[in-house]
Amino acid sequence: FIPCLNEYGVKHNTRTNKNGVDLNRNFPTKNWVLSEKDNFYGGDTPGSESETKFVMEAVNNYKPKVILTLHSPYKVVNYDGNGRQIAEKISEIIGYPVEESIGYTTPGSFGTWAGIERNIPTITLELDEEVNVNKLKAPVFDIFKFLESYQNSK
Repeated sequence: FIPCLNEYGVKHNTRTNKNGVDLNRNFPTKNWVLSEKDNFYGGDTPGSESETKFVMEAVNNYKPKVILTLHSPYKVVNYDGNGRQIAEKISEIIGYPVEESIGYTTPGSFGTWAGIERNIPTITLELDEEVNVNKLKAPVFDIFKFLESYQNSK
C-alpha cells in the first residue's frame, strides 16, 4: 500500500512532481513520448523520476497479482490489461461505470507499464472528488477486502 506517491503534487495541487514531471506519463512504456512541458509532461527520459523508480521496484519486488490505483475526479472504474472482471466487481461495489478508456491517450502511464506490458490487472478507481470522503470509506474498504481475497486466491 502506497498512500501517496506524489506528495509534492498533493501539497501544491498539481499533477506534477517537484521536477515538473507528470509521474503517470514517466513510465518506460513502448508508447512513451517526449512531449512539451505541460501538465502531462513525461520527463526528459522515461523512468527518470525517483517516484517512478520506487513504484517499478515495488512492483518487481512484491509481484502483485492485481493493482489498484486511486485517482479522481471521473467517477469510473478504469482498467488496463486483463482486469475487466475485477473492474466489473469493483463497479458493483461502488456503483461507478466500467470504462476501458479514460477518453484520451496516456503515453508512459502506469496502467500501460503494469497492466498491458506486464500483464498485471491494473485498476484505476477514479473517485468523485465532490463527495465527502467519509461517504467513500465503506465502499473503498469493501473494494480492499475484495482485492485481498482475490490476491489470496491466486
